Amino acid sequence: MAITTDVLVGQLATEQPLSTRVFARHGIDYCCGGGRPLSEVCDEMGLDADTIVAELEKELKEPGDTTRWDEAPVDKLIDHILEVYHVPLWEELDRLDAMARKVLAVHGDKRPEMLSGIVEVFAEVKADLDQHMHKEEEILFPMIKAGQGKDAGGPINVMNREHEEVGEALRRLRLLTNQYEVPEEACNTWRALWHGLAAMEKDLHQHIHLENNILFPRALEG
Repeated sequence: MAITTDVLVGQLATEQPLSTRVFARHGIDYCCGGGRPLSEVCDEMGLDADTIVAELEKELKEPGDTTRWDEAPVDKLIDHILEVYHVPLWEELDRLDAMARKVLAVHGDKRPEMLSGIVEVFAEVKADLDQHMHKEEEILFPMIKAGQGKDAGGPINVMNREHEEVGEALRRLRLLTNQYEVPEEACNTWRALWHGLAAMEKDLHQHIHLENNILFPRALEG
């Protein structure tokens, strides 16, 4: 596909998977915000759209995973989401929660509002994702695998709303951490927390993109 400033970021992420590298680099939301044209997103974020297009064109020439999940069997896509995103996320949520609470306990006097805010917001993210992934694994994904995707409009609408809520929480975490810039006084655990939260954000954007922009529309089409 030709890359122009008018292309929808979610469409580009779907048809050219390596473009998500550039989106992640610049904090461009291609999952919940995937229905917006690149020019509009760049204007809002203060980015030069033509520069981003040039960066995308360069990135797409590099080697990497170019799997077209919009063309793969739906069952295989669901298994990929579970294996690559759900399984590691269950473990990572517990690990990051413990780290955030430890950093607050030890260094809370240095950045009280920042660190207490992170613990609070992350607790919301963890609780929401716990419930969300259980519903997908126990209800929605089995429905889709059983060929009942056309009847899953209600559950899919719920999942989309919950994705938006998680996306908003991720934006709050990014603001609280000053775009994940590690403070000078940070210890190793503090640094690891920042890197872990940033990695979780990157993975969740890809995870939600695969569901919102590929799996759910295909399921509803039957």
